[in-house]
Amino acid sequence: MICFPNAKINLGLHVINKRDDGFHTIETVFYPIKFCDMLEIVKSKGKSQKIKGESSNSNGEIKKVEFFSGGIKVDGNFDDNLVCKAYQLLDKDFDLSPIKCFLYKKIPMGAGLGGGSSDAAFAIKLLNDVFKLALSAEQMKNYASRLGSDCSFFIDNSPAYVLGRGNELEHFNIDLSKYHIVLLYPNIHSSTALAYKNILNRNAFDENQSLKNLLKQPIQNWKHSIENDFEKSVFEAIPVLPKIKQQLYDCSALYASMSGSGSAMFGIFETKPQLTDELKKLLVFDGLM
Repeated sequence: MICFPNAKINLGLHVINKRDDGFHTIETVFYPIKFCDMLEIVKSKGKSQKIKGESSNSNGEIKKVEFFSGGIKVDGNFDDNLVCKAYQLLDKDFDLSPIKCFLYKKIPMGAGLGGGSSDAAFAIKLLNDVFKLALSAEQMKNYASRLGSDCSFFIDNSPAYVLGRGNELEHFNIDLSKYHIVLLYPNIHSSTALAYKNILNRNAFDENQSLKNLLKQPIQNWKHSIENDFEKSVFEAIPVLPKIKQQLYDCSALYASMSGSGSAMFGIFETKPQLTDELKKLLVFDGLM
């Protein structure tokens, strides 16, 4: 079975304060976009055979996932891959038979687009179908939340208002389907640690300035009111990003921003824009939202 895990963008991001547990309280809105990886999962023949080319782990257990990837190179150890972790999570409860898994990556890592989280959530949904587990959406969200704070968003995969550590989600009624999005990636990895460096907390939640209220304005007003608080730190470290943002506005974007902790930048347009040659070199997705 095949599915197409999609990316998300952040419509604004506010860092409210630092919590006692060391994490920060944030406020943002996740919006799914039609920029996708491809994930295929099929059952392997046999239940207890050792997968060719895979060794047993430190506990002597046989690995049950034969993993292949294409497109953007997937770095890291096999056991650290979120798709494999999704399988291992369900395998503990359901003793799944071995699988073959192929992931074709188009969504860049370290871009603020949630690609890894999406792959994990879609793997849970796909495994639910392949093995006929009959898991409810809430059960799948529970599994997904154990893999990452934003993974559960991709189970419903609809616009969501996000609070807390990024793990408190509620449906958010917004429809941007008639608008055109341009997604740019400068091939520079940005990290959460970089985004939080020198961050200025808002120190208090202001209901009037909440993204819930601000995003109700006409999109033409967002340029002057919707902010991503991570831009200050990340723009200082990656100075090409504010230039890209300005170029998107120069191309008549209604709203332009960095997504999440970066370094992907996006612009929302009334119609398909005429991009400069410089921006075309960075283009990874161009289409309706």
